[in-house]
Amino acid sequence: MFERLEYLRDKSNKLPMHPGVYQMKDKTGKIIYIGKAKVLKNRVTSYFHAVEAHNAKTYKLVSQIYDFDFIVTDTELDALVLEASLIKLHSPKYNILLKDDKGFSYFRLTGGDYPKITHSFRNDDPDSTYIGPFMSSFVVKQAIEEANRIFMLPTCNKEFPRDFGKERPCLNYHIKRCMGVCRGCVSKEEYADIIKQAVDFLKNGSKESIERLTAEMNEAAENLEFEKAAKLRDRIAAINRAAKVQSIRSDRDISCDVFAVSHNAGLTAAAVVKYRGGQLIDKENYFIGDEYDADVIRTEFLMRYYENGREIPKLILLDGDSEDNGLLGEYLGGVSGHKVSVTVPKRGENLVLTTLAKSNADEYLALRVGRTSREVTALQDLQKLLGLKKIPVLIESYDISNLGEQTRVAGMITYKNGRPYKAGYRRFNIKDVVGVDDYGCMREVLRRRFTRLLEGDESFSERPDLILLDGGQGHVAAVREVFDEMGIDVPLFGLVKDEKHRTRAIAADGGEIQVNANKNLFRLLTEIQDEVHRYSINYQRKKHKMTQYELDLTKVNGIGEKKALALLKTFRTKQGIKDASVEELMEAAKISRETAEELHLFVQETF
Repeated sequence: MFERLEYLRDKSNKLPMHPGVYQMKDKTGKIIYIGKAKVLKNRVTSYFHAVEAHNAKTYKLVSQIYDFDFIVTDTELDALVLEASLIKLHSPKYNILLKDDKGFSYFRLTGGDYPKITHSFRNDDPDSTYIGPFMSSFVVKQAIEEANRIFMLPTCNKEFPRDFGKERPCLNYHIKRCMGVCRGCVSKEEYADIIKQAVDFLKNGSKESIERLTAEMNEAAENLEFEKAAKLRDRIAAINRAAKVQSIRSDRDISCDVFAVSHNAGLTAAAVVKYRGGQLIDKENYFIGDEYDADVIRTEFLMRYYENGREIPKLILLDGDSEDNGLLGEYLGGVSGHKVSVTVPKRGENLVLTTLAKSNADEYLALRVGRTSREVTALQDLQKLLGLKKIPVLIESYDISNLGEQTRVAGMITYKNGRPYKAGYRRFNIKDVVGVDDYGCMREVLRRRFTRLLEGDESFSERPDLILLDGGQGHVAAVREVFDEMGIDVPLFGLVKDEKHRTRAIAADGGEIQVNANKNLFRLLTEIQDEVHRYSINYQRKKHKMTQYELDLTKVNGIGEKKALALLKTFRTKQGIKDASVEELMEAAKISRETAEELHLFVQETF
């Protein structure tokens, strides 16, 4: 897979210490990745060293690189501009090529005497009327929701007039979210008038709708149509309330784009939330796929996002640092013709905005990978808290359980993407440690586990991203000796419990890290620690029972420890031995008929 690695290392070591752009190519000469660098030599050589430590995306990229070219530039900004133009020209496989979840959106007015207003990505139904197209499905859906609420339109699946009076009105009617067309009390003409007002609201906005409705209300009052005037008054009030809710997102007249990224299960997604004049006007989600380094992805994402003529605001907020905040601002300012500030807020309302965008990215990615946003967030927080190079997708946890000298075992559990991964659970019998020595037992278990990994044992072939020991700094220090000796580079920490046996901290080489302030992370670590304890102690109890059975069997003349163990391995349980025939006992333990008959009688009377 990495047949050209030595050649690539040697070539990259000869690169100049200047800014520039590099082009990675596969065997066919096709460009598969384009990047820019402040210092070409430093950046390109990083791909070909410590390959195993790369994230999934970079590892796959490096495995496909056959050769590379480079272009030296005068400045880092020149490199950024050149990178953008080359990516647009070649569309390399491993660069971010944005595909959002949106096509054109339409307001759809269904056919019939009692039409409904819905959202649609298509406009091919001849019986329906469409308004659009619009670029933002978020805005269309939000506007439809408001129109249905303001004008109390039905959103159920009933068809009118076919379903008049067939069922009781639903909850929406009782909470005044629907006018109750299903009761059959709204005429076709009255409903058509309301739909007309709703469509006018969608086409022209709240201000013009209020002016028209106010005129109609005044006319109805002059004509002594007080009931109609009252209904129009209520609709005007509802539109005004909706307008207030729209502007409640920000107290300032802020206009900005807010970007956030989310990583989970080796995958990446991004969210963009747009504010204009203090109002949230749009939200976009992008599924990027392979996991990228966080600081790299933000630079690439912004460059791709604004390359197709999108409006560039004066303020861009990021949920974390990119490689080139200052350069990005300079580049986007040149494209837009006005000054652009790219910042990572640390406090205040701008931080609230980036937190909201991050939540949207987490929720979207969680939906794509089948995880909850709580699980996604917990793994991200764990990476940040422990200073890990990447999100710990695969976590192993170990616990020692003993009951005297004869019953000492260990349990190993695996969590994958924040959930138990039962295929990765393993059990160990302690073989070499003498006496009650938890540190020695933990050393033995981890040594055996990684010896089998290094020997290529398929049942231990997955290398964990993080190891959590049930214990404190002493356990971590003990296993660290083994890792140093074997050359194992896997993040290693302990889980410390309080006096109520609840996880209170993470033990590291240099002390303890408190976790109870972070609910999602606290919940995940507590779950892991409880699960590894349950798994190991259940095995210890089972092992203890087997040991007791073994001791009972040795009471029969001619049955020693080895023969008792052979019987237990063959029949597995007391009942299994009890149900066995004399001939089966003879075969399993390699004993005479006389001994087997004595054994058979013993188990029938004792078990």
